[in-house]
Amino acid sequence: MSNEPAVGKFPPGPSGLPVVGAAPHAILGGLDFRERMASEYGDVVHWEDHHGHVYQLNHPDDIQQVLVYNNTNYVKGNQFQRVLGPLTGNGILNSEGEEWRGNRRVIQPAFHPDRIEVYADMITDLTDASIDNWRDGETRSIHDDMMELTLRVVAQALFGVDIDRYVGDIETAVNDFLPATSSLPNIMLPENVPLPSRWRMDRARETLDDVVDEIIQKKRTNPGEHDVISMLLNANDEDGGTLSKKQIHDEAITLLFAGHETTAVSLTYTTYLLAQHPEVEAKLVAELDEVLGGERPTMADLSELTYTEQVVKESMRLLPPVPFITREAKATDEIGDYRIPAGARVFMSQWVVHRDSRWYDDPLAFQPKRWTKEFQRSLPPLAYFPFAAGPRRCIGDRFAMLEARLILAMLYQNYHLELASDRNLEVIPTVTSRPKEDVLMTVHERSGDETPESDR
Repeated sequence: MSNEPAVGKFPPGPSGLPVVGAAPHAILGGLDFRERMASEYGDVVHWEDHHGHVYQLNHPDDIQQVLVYNNTNYVKGNQFQRVLGPLTGNGILNSEGEEWRGNRRVIQPAFHPDRIEVYADMITDLTDASIDNWRDGETRSIHDDMMELTLRVVAQALFGVDIDRYVGDIETAVNDFLPATSSLPNIMLPENVPLPSRWRMDRARETLDDVVDEIIQKKRTNPGEHDVISMLLNANDEDGGTLSKKQIHDEAITLLFAGHETTAVSLTYTTYLLAQHPEVEAKLVAELDEVLGGERPTMADLSELTYTEQVVKESMRLLPPVPFITREAKATDEIGDYRIPAGARVFMSQWVVHRDSRWYDDPLAFQPKRWTKEFQRSLPPLAYFPFAAGPRRCIGDRFAMLEARLILAMLYQNYHLELASDRNLEVIPTVTSRPKEDVLMTVHERSGDETPESDR
């Protein structure tokens, strides 16, 4: 790339087709397309699609400018609203400006460190009840199991309700909605064109609307002290009035969706990676045996479960549950040698940056041991951003890390999980990076501290 300023010029990038530009290549190419763009064109890549200019940023410093230093210039934008707005409305994930700040102010106490500690026993209780149903030698869909478990956790911790009777409906709705968002016809065709994918999205939204409305009504008649729904019902808006029914609904459905989806995906990928790396699993189990001595993990134990945390961090590096972040420029900005025009969309991919050999030796290898304090200090700040960064950093990041470590610890205290198929994992990049097919695991009870013969 030339050192001379290129203001007014576009960065290098792929050419496209008339009208639609490079959109079909970007949509159908998925995460491979993002990696190829970085490899072929460098740190700032440009293409056009049917909505306008698109920029892909691949250097941590440029990503930091967008998410941190000049974050007020970059909003979620119309395309993000088009994809996720039908499900989450104008909740904390989608809202902007003063409305977003007000939403965050109301919800923040539920994620205060003092509250996070309270959730630990709740998480282990629900995990114990879930895996108590597992039987030695059976084959299970680990993604389905993790989705159900994390859904129960978020409902109990954040909503203060038991949602067993809703679990099947919620999971069916989420499984219908998310893949439909990334289908080529849904992205390319005008919103008024009827499509099977849009029918599935509408049906999914109606299901989740009904579930959330019923939960909210229960909390109106039986409010709690610390759950998010009760906080929303008791909160005041900027004018001192109570929040509207729609505001409460949108926040509730956002937390129900976002609060369980990413953690479930992360745990699914972590078990998949551990099944492929028995030496890592053996080290993890040895730590659990030494620190926990057969007892349930508690909040106090987590500071000693350092390798467990490294396993979770490395899994989220190699297979990030959120594969990319998008923003839209409100006003013209400059990134490196290039001008980003107002209205342009900016893509920043965890999947790409987390696999960049400039920051990670042997980047495609699963190596939890790399996550030493010294290594983390050596990384550019945005070379690792599974929870985004800046003011819009995920509000539930501490909750998610607590949940992932406790659930992982309990799973591997009790079971060895063996892949039931040698088929490689395929990832679908929707709002999250979901597995394309079931991740099937055969469950083996641990009778001691030995790994089964098949994995020695």
